[in-house]
Amino acid sequence: MKDAAEVLNDLGKSWNVQVNSSAALAGAVASAAAKDDQQRREDNREPLRRKPGLRGLSANEVGLSVELTPWEVLHALGRATVLARQGAGRGLAEHWGCLKYCQALEGRSSQYIALSEEGLNPARHYKTVQSGELGVGFALAVAERVVRKRYPDHSVSLLDAGIALQAGWALVGKDVKRRDWVRLRPDFLLEAWKPGQPSKVFPVACRGSHSKTSYAYTQLAGASAQVEAVHVGPWNQTPCLVVSTELLGQGGITVHMLHAPGDGTLHVAPEDPGADANLCLEDRNIYPDVRIPADDNGDEQRVSGFQVLPEDQAWFRRALLRAGAAGLMAFTGGGEPTAQYLTGRQGKRHFEGFTHAGTGIVQDIDPQIRGIRFIGTDHVFRLNGKRVEAFSGLAADLFKYLRDGDVERYRREAHALRATWRSARGKDDYDGPVSIREDGTVMAMQLLPEVRRKRPRKTGA
Repeated sequence: MKDAAEVLNDLGKSWNVQVNSSAALAGAVASAAAKDDQQRREDNREPLRRKPGLRGLSANEVGLSVELTPWEVLHALGRATVLARQGAGRGLAEHWGCLKYCQALEGRSSQYIALSEEGLNPARHYKTVQSGELGVGFALAVAERVVRKRYPDHSVSLLDAGIALQAGWALVGKDVKRRDWVRLRPDFLLEAWKPGQPSKVFPVACRGSHSKTSYAYTQLAGASAQVEAVHVGPWNQTPCLVVSTELLGQGGITVHMLHAPGDGTLHVAPEDPGADANLCLEDRNIYPDVRIPADDNGDEQRVSGFQVLPEDQAWFRRALLRAGAAGLMAFTGGGEPTAQYLTGRQGKRHFEGFTHAGTGIVQDIDPQIRGIRFIGTDHVFRLNGKRVEAFSGLAADLFKYLRDGDVERYRREAHALRATWRSARGKDDYDGPVSIREDGTVMAMQLLPEVRRKRPRKTGA
């Protein structure tokens, strides 16, 4: 068993993650999709509608590997799942679920990241859950870098697609228009944005597995149906990313990634009051269909999915930004500051009112990390017998804007501070792993001093 200090040290080390994004991969995925379509026809099932034109990324956007720390992967996973609404134990199940992988990853002598002995132990990690969650962490860590490469002067926000879409389209419950039409959707949305300019929206579908490389082709073929469900503006003009993380890849963990080109711009007039993210949002009931333009011999076709038409784009910008603000505030501790940004369908009640004892978390910690003051929440537990403290939070000034409902001010200030987060990563004033993202969030962990406890004295009868 590793010493806790060694575990923390390893979490902060940089390793390479293998990336496969090639024409050969695109061809293998197309073949897997064709095979699945044929099987569906033989079973009298309708073939899936998939994103056309999936291809490998250019070498300028991603190379054969990406350098990451395990802690950055867990930070991405923590940010992605914080609004998951997994029940009464949400303080652990959602907010700190990523911590169960503290010892699941390690670097090999080849300098590539892989599953550790504990990560390979099925008694400690259920494979399906592990592959799904680590698949999300690695996929988003790499996907965000790809989008930043494409738009280097933009910020990139991570959004839970289900939460963002839920405000406009009923996905569960009695208000669902057609259940078969809302089942397939992307897992996340990445928004590339810059104050004063229109945003670019990227649907992202993430998978993971312990299987052979060939299974990644099947997963990516399935993911192509998920991203095809969302269209910002005209049909098939929205860029997307599909990702499958192979946890037992030869030489280490391998991220298989394809993209489809497109514009994905939210065309919103600067003076349009409907786009103001500081205004409250109400649930809408948009019919879940996508309009495919007619060809020379037919009429316009309507199929299942989520299309943001021009008249809804100002509203959708507001929905995206408020969903993003909810995720940021949930990462600092949840509660009423998170609930203010959610609609009823998005889970407002989950974050307001009664909180279960022992699992509720509040914004009551304000440490100084890498020269920046953060506000957030902590979780103390034992790691291999030693007491450790995990902290998640948001830069104090940015927290203040979101606490007070000023999303637009948060965006302006967060974008202006991007260089601050980058320079802070090079400082070493914290005794443990630290990850600071460009949205201003931090996740850190450190050893705590042991406290001697007196045993209670037995009392006589």
